[in-house]
Amino acid sequence: MKAAVSFFNRVMQRYLPDPFIFVVILTFVVFGLGLIFTDNGPYQMVQHWGNGFWGLLLFAMQMVLVLVTGHVLASSLVFKKGLGALASMAKTPGQAIIIVSVVSLVASWINWGFGLVIGALFAKELAKKVENVDYRLLIASAYSGFVIWHGGISGSTPLTIATEGHFSQDLIGIIPTSETIFATFNLVIVVALLVLIPIVNRLMMPSKDQTVTIDPVLLQDDVQAAALERAAMTPAERLENSRIVSLAIGILGLAFLFYYFVHNGFKLNLDIVNFLFLFLGILFHGTPKQFLEAVMNAVKGASGIIIQFPFYAGIMGMMTTSGLATVISNGFVSISNEFTFPLFTFLSAGLVNIFVPSGGGQWAVQAPVMLNAAIELGVSIPKTAMAVAWGDAWTNLIQPFWALPALAIAGLKAKDIMGYCVLTLFVSGVVISVGLLFF
Repeated sequence: MKAAVSFFNRVMQRYLPDPFIFVVILTFVVFGLGLIFTDNGPYQMVQHWGNGFWGLLLFAMQMVLVLVTGHVLASSLVFKKGLGALASMAKTPGQAIIIVSVVSLVASWINWGFGLVIGALFAKELAKKVENVDYRLLIASAYSGFVIWHGGISGSTPLTIATEGHFSQDLIGIIPTSETIFATFNLVIVVALLVLIPIVNRLMMPSKDQTVTIDPVLLQDDVQAAALERAAMTPAERLENSRIVSLAIGILGLAFLFYYFVHNGFKLNLDIVNFLFLFLGILFHGTPKQFLEAVMNAVKGASGIIIQFPFYAGIMGMMTTSGLATVISNGFVSISNEFTFPLFTFLSAGLVNIFVPSGGGQWAVQAPVMLNAAIELGVSIPKTAMAVAWGDAWTNLIQPFWALPALAIAGLKAKDIMGYCVLTLFVSGVVISVGLLFF
């Protein structure tokens, strides 16, 4: 295991470029594949790219807020004490790796945005508390839990087909989550990953001479607003340093959250997670000035998301509008039978996800092909939907698109963690494949 980790780390350090270069290369790869495997010419592919370029603006803003609000919340004294107390449970590097893996897996199963942020923030706290823990592996372990999200209660595909009026309703009807998220085959996969991923991450711990640690001082991000004598403050400065202002707007935000959960149950989505993080951050920082100082500090890490997401939207535009995603899906369908179909559906979704890293977007692209093929072969529709969902989640492990928030929080580059993620990809791929084929 250590030899394999060492090999993949060397490969990634040497050959994996910055995520921006990665998305540029991916753009030209999809452009070329579209010319080869579809009837589209260069001019049409340019049109598809440009028309889709701004298609992820809403989602990009949501991801920026995931990063910023999570960072702001983590820099508050209250939250730092809570995470610090939880991190104190780990006494050795091995325990730190296992605990952060479990926390990330559980958080991602509850909600993918929640898991992305909490895992990275908790890993930073562990790095401050536990000596001689490999910081790269710690962050990779936190990110590895993300693989479970589409099999969890925030999975966009199973929630879509369980919702009245979804676009495939005429073909498959309404499929309840009892047949997808809470089906035996899916729970077997989830439980297996909950057990195996922490063990695999623990086994990847490097030898002492190859361990890369980080000075805990470098992880301190306390925000201290300049202290002023109240008597010397202007009226504007009194408002900026008023706890009453933060308390009033914070209570208003919590009142809405109370209303939301009463009427919707514990149904998390990205907007609600951001809303929760934002208003807890306002309350926990005490004054508007301290809160805004924390925001300014957090925004520095959002540049990668802001610049790269439009390029991924352009790639999605080429994949979907040119029909390339359908060509890939049909290729896997053509070599499937009633037994292997869930496996090849999973693998095709994993491949498409490299180019269309959006759960809902990928389902919209693949559903027409996969559902009709499943009906023709007599394969379970719920299992087909979850095979697409798991494929979408699976290759996120090696897709820098989703790692950007965690990397920004941790202050690392993609190549620092991807060597570890490759091995987790192999192990989780086997687990998911077995679960889809034999349960």
